[in-house]
Amino acid sequence: MAYHTRSNSFPSGPHPIIQEVDEHLCRLRSSEATSTSSSSIRHQLSGLKDLHDCVDRLVQLPLTQQSLSQEKNQKWTSELLDGSLRLLDVCGIAKDSLLQTKEYIQDLQSIIRRRGGEESGVLTSEVRKYLTSRKMMKKTIQKALVNLKANRSTFSSLDNNQETIAVASKLRDIEAVTLTVLQSVLSFISGPKSKPSSWSLVSKVVQSKRIACEEAKVNEFAEVDAAFKSIKNANAQNQLSNLESCIQDQLEGLQCLFRQLIKTRVSLLNILNH
Repeated sequence: MAYHTRSNSFPSGPHPIIQEVDEHLCRLRSSEATSTSSSSIRHQLSGLKDLHDCVDRLVQLPLTQQSLSQEKNQKWTSELLDGSLRLLDVCGIAKDSLLQTKEYIQDLQSIIRRRGGEESGVLTSEVRKYLTSRKMMKKTIQKALVNLKANRSTFSSLDNNQETIAVASKLRDIEAVTLTVLQSVLSFISGPKSKPSSWSLVSKVVQSKRIACEEAKVNEFAEVDAAFKSIKNANAQNQLSNLESCIQDQLEGLQCLFRQLIKTRVSLLNILNH
């Protein structure tokens, strides 16, 4: 099949995969302006899946392989590999945080169902463990976010070949958008900063009849954090169920992305070692 040639793009003018990548990038960039909610996070992770479905095909293009394998561009290819490792690390932190939280909330749900809120001492003890784990998790996430800001990808200069620049531009854009979405996921898991509260409020998880609605806009993680400080058992169970569903959606998206990132990294390594 013959294609028209453009001087500032891929010689296939442009290749259908490149057009597909551009469409996914455009949608993901547009979604960045939406509110950070569980539904928007789920939508963005789904968009990343669609984007990275194209990435391996992009990397397998003869033009891409030729550009990345050239000796003068191998330093840049190595920097791309560094970026892929950074993405894997961030994705791993998000996955581990979700899995840890999922284990805690399943234990809490089991206690609430089994004991029906009658033995508040057991529940209070588990709530303390959950809130302590959340505190440690937030520190880990905040540290990761700070490190990301301090260590953003920087790329070596490329040759003046327009084809190489086109390849570089797409792969850089993909990395940047992926990192932005992962940062949103980490921020969502961490939740908004809340005011310090007394541990004495934890003992009211079962007994209290007040429902805390201090924040007009909170995510599922923040809702459960608030629930275990001030609301009654029945509502806490509902909040836990909502959070478990939210976690499952995000886990599926992150696990899929993690596999895709590994696949792309392997392809880049094969090109570099060719």
